[in-house]
Amino acid sequence: MSLSRLDPRRVRAQVRRALREDGAFDDVTTAATLGDGDYCCTATIVAKEPGVIAGIGVVAEVFRTVDRGLMFESFVLDGERVDTSATLATVAGPAQSILRAERVALNFLQRMSGIATLTARYVDAVSDTDAQIADTRKTAPGLRVLDKYSVLAGGGINHRA
Repeated sequence: MSLSRLDPRRVRAQVRRALREDGAFDDVTTAATLGDGDYCCTATIVAKEPGVIAGIGVVAEVFRTVDRGLMFESFVLDGERVDTSATLATVAGPAQSILRAERVALNFLQRMSGIATLTARYVDAVSDTDAQIADTRKTAPGLRVLDKYSVLAGGGINHRA
């Protein structure tokens, strides 16, 4: 697996599972607050603390899966270090679609970036040695590919798939 590319089929399958599990298409809160209105808005994803980004393409896929008409724009790349308040991405379109997707999108981004950030901290700690930071195959069920990708984004290496 390379940092430049996750298998799109695996990502799409993982995103669909997460959206189904979250009940994104039967979101009663969105229906109750927005009704059948066709309100449009723009949402901005902002870093709440410094870190290393991982999963921005997964986030884009979540929004694309919920509504192909949403306009997603990323301002960062996976593996990029960001400061607090950095704008990571924007998404524009129907408010209902954005609300249905946002929790799953943010969950992926937070988990993956958290792994990348912690990995980068360890990589930085051994940067003046010959040591390498490697992951294990012991990951959360169903999230192995995304977790191992996140380690790469943080500068680590994959031990075995």
